[in-house]
Amino acid sequence: MRVLVVNTGSSSLKLTRTDADGSVTAATTVDHWQGEGQLGPLEELLAACGPVDAVGHRVVHGGPRHTEAALVDDLLVAYLYSISHLAPLHNPRALAGIRAVRDLLPGVPTVAAFDTAFHAALPPAARTYALPREWNERWGLRRYGFHGLSHAHAVRRAAEIVGRPPAELRIVSAHLGAGASLTAVRGGVSVDTTMGFTPLAGLVMNTRPGTVDPGLVLWLLEHGHVPEPELADVLEHHAGLKGLSGTSGDLREVLAGRARGDVDCALAFDVYVHRLVREIAAMTAATGGIDLLVMTGGVGEHSWQLREAAVAELAHLGLAVDPERNRATTADGDITAPGAEARTVVVTAREDVEIRRQVLAVLGAA
Repeated sequence: MRVLVVNTGSSSLKLTRTDADGSVTAATTVDHWQGEGQLGPLEELLAACGPVDAVGHRVVHGGPRHTEAALVDDLLVAYLYSISHLAPLHNPRALAGIRAVRDLLPGVPTVAAFDTAFHAALPPAARTYALPREWNERWGLRRYGFHGLSHAHAVRRAAEIVGRPPAELRIVSAHLGAGASLTAVRGGVSVDTTMGFTPLAGLVMNTRPGTVDPGLVLWLLEHGHVPEPELADVLEHHAGLKGLSGTSGDLREVLAGRARGDVDCALAFDVYVHRLVREIAAMTAATGGIDLLVMTGGVGEHSWQLREAAVAELAHLGLAVDPERNRATTADGDITAPGAEARTVVVTAREDVEIRRQVLAVLGAA
């Protein structure tokens, strides 16, 4: 089956066309995509690569209703509109992508693959907030978790690299990009994750702070007199590595500043690593130990410095990386040091592969 994968981010649009054997026949990325009115790149891709039999869309948030990929119809679109407030940077963009593709490819079956679905079966103790039961039930408050499509592929591919089934491994998957999250995987399923009700929680990210004391947020509102819109904007766009370092938040800029002796960049890097190491260790509590640490995403794939610094602090868990392999690896590969008790691997982020897999599963079932 020839599948067009549409991955709509908060500002970009990634298009990948795969052939019947799964090979990529065409791909393009549109930065600063404006929505349905900007159809040129999609039309050009389709003209260059030929027809498609199905379309798969990445949708960040499926809400409480959608715990697995689903066929796109008017009811699904209406529901996604109703929960846009749960992922205001991403779901409206995904809906714009769905509308644009439906206009160009009417009648072609379309599937929505949800980032939250991988975490839908989190154990009750891991997914439940210690809030009044009535609140949790009334508003569907729970830990949803995100980056599920990336984690699902990373776990499957990492297990292939080490030659063991995922169900036999205790895995911590680290998706480290502009957004970042960890997932604890035991028996092949997600049993804990660092993101929660929204993608703001957990690790330090490029422009997001990760988990912040809710009392601090209340203090800023009540006593710091920070307007709510300004606070929301800062937490999404001006905190994290960007806020600490004074750079754009790109880890490469932070590392360059650190190398020049910039104390703000050095602190930003140290905070990033501290939170990452602490949360990796926490994930191993959910898995009951660790057999495999997976690094994926732009930072996970390309920053040997980050991998080196983080794994050095995890030696007590049996992790260690080979310095030469670590520095040389930027794609699928094993960077484990000889004699290490647990394996560390790098996996290229391929959400398109996982989306295609889910498209085939849904249409095959249908």
